[in-house]
Amino acid sequence: CHVLQESLLSSASGYSNYRGILNWCVVMLLFGGFIASGALGHQGLLILDAFRMKAVLSNARLFLENIIKYGILVDPIQVVSLFLKDPYSWPAACLIIVSNVFILAALYIERRLAVGTVSETTGRILHLFNLASLLIFPSATVLTVPSMTPVGGVISLGIYTVLFLKLYSYQETNRWCREIRQAKAKRLTRSYSCEGFHHLLEFPRVENESDMYYFTFAPTLCYQLNFPRSPRIRKRFLMRRLFEMVRGNAYAARYSIILPNRRTLTLFVLHFCLLQLFFMQLLVGLIQQWMVPTIQNSMKPFQEMNFSRMVERLLKLAVPNHLIWLIFFYWFFHSSMNFVAELLQFGDREFYKDWWNSETVTYFWANWNIPVHKWCLRHFYKPMLKRGIDKRLAQTAVFLVSAFFHEYLVSVPLKMFRFWAFMGMMAQVPLAWFVSRFLNGNYGNAAVWISLIIGQPIAVLMYFHDYYVLHYG
Repeated sequence: CHVLQESLLSSASGYSNYRGILNWCVVMLLFGGFIASGALGHQGLLILDAFRMKAVLSNARLFLENIIKYGILVDPIQVVSLFLKDPYSWPAACLIIVSNVFILAALYIERRLAVGTVSETTGRILHLFNLASLLIFPSATVLTVPSMTPVGGVISLGIYTVLFLKLYSYQETNRWCREIRQAKAKRLTRSYSCEGFHHLLEFPRVENESDMYYFTFAPTLCYQLNFPRSPRIRKRFLMRRLFEMVRGNAYAARYSIILPNRRTLTLFVLHFCLLQLFFMQLLVGLIQQWMVPTIQNSMKPFQEMNFSRMVERLLKLAVPNHLIWLIFFYWFFHSSMNFVAELLQFGDREFYKDWWNSETVTYFWANWNIPVHKWCLRHFYKPMLKRGIDKRLAQTAVFLVSAFFHEYLVSVPLKMFRFWAFMGMMAQVPLAWFVSRFLNGNYGNAAVWISLIIGQPIAVLMYFHDYYVLHYG
C-alpha cells in the first residue's frame, strides 16, 4: 500500500507536467471578466506565463474593486470567536482529547485478539461498536453543547472522521493478517509444531502505545505492519516547507545550518504551529474580505428569486472561493503533510497526484486526495468487486459514502440538515459519465476545472441562505 516516494510538487520528484494549469488560466480569465483571443494557437512557456499573468491581473482587479467598495474588512480578533463562544469553555478541544479513549480501545481489543483471549466474533462486535461510537459520540456532542461553534465542530468532527477511517483500516488489516496466519497454520503438516515455526506465524504482534500513536499521527489512512521510513530527518526540507511561502529557501537553508540539532527540532515544531496560525488567518482574512460581502449581498436576489442576479453573485463568489481552496490544498496536502511526514520519517509522500491534468471527473477524485483514495480502494471498492458487484455500481457506492461524510462534516456543525453537500457529491456521478462520454483532452480538463470553480460556491450559497433564514429569519 505504501512505498518510498516524494510528493509531485517537491523538487526531488522531478515532475514537470503542468499542462492543466494552462486550461485553468483560461477558465480563470473567463471568470475574472478578461477573455483573451488568439493566444491558444501558440505553444511554449511564454504563452503559459502570459496567461498566468493575465489571470493574476484579472483577479487582482476584482480584489481591488472589493477593497474600494467595502474597505478593509479583515478582523484578526474575530478569528478567536470562530472557535470560542465562551472563553472558559473549550468543547472542541475537550472533544478532541477524549478521542484518545477510542484509540486505546482499538489497541486493547487487538491485543486481546492477538493473544486469543477474545474470539474473532466478539472482537469484531467490539470493533464495530467502537467505530460506531467514533461517529455518533462527537456528532451528539456537537449537536447538544450550546458553546460549540461551527468551526470548532468542523475541526473536531474532521479529526474523528480521520480516526474512524484509520481505526477501520487498523482492525481490517489485522484481521486479514490473522486469516493469513491461520491459513498458513492449516497447511503445515502434523509432523511440525506451530511453535517450531513461530517466526512465520508470529503476527499479529502485540503493539504498544507508541506504535499505535505513530499510525494515528502518520499522514495516511491505511494501516500496514511496516511503513516505509526515510533514513533521516532532513532539516533543510523542513525549513523549506515552513518558509517557502514566507521567507524563501535561502534563508531556510542558512537557518537550518546555524541552529544546533536539538534546538532545531524544537523550533521546527514551534514554527510549524505559528505557520498554521498564519495560514489560518490568511484563509479567514480572505473569507472575511472577499467572500462574506458577496454572500451577504446574495440574500436579496435569493429572496426575490432574481435568477440573473443569483447567477451574477454565484460567478462573483466563484473566484475567491476557488483561490481559497487552492491555497488550502497546497498548505494542507503539500506543506503540512510533508512536514509531519518528515518529522515522523514517513517515507510515502504521495499525498496527491497530477489532478490538475484531469481530463475526467473520475480521474480528479482518484488523484487529488490520495490517502482517502487509497482507503476507499483498499477497504471499500476492491472488496465489493471481489463480491461480484458491478464496477459502476461499486464506483457509485464510493461516491455515496463520500457524500455521506461530506454532509456529516457540514450539516452537524451547522446543526441543520439540508443535504446540499450530499447532493453535490452524488451529482458527480452523472457529471463523470457526461465528461468521459462527450469531452476529451483539453475540453475534459476545462470541464473539470469549471465544475470545481462553480460547484463549491453553489453549496456555500445554499447553506448560508438556509443558515441565515434559520437563525435570522
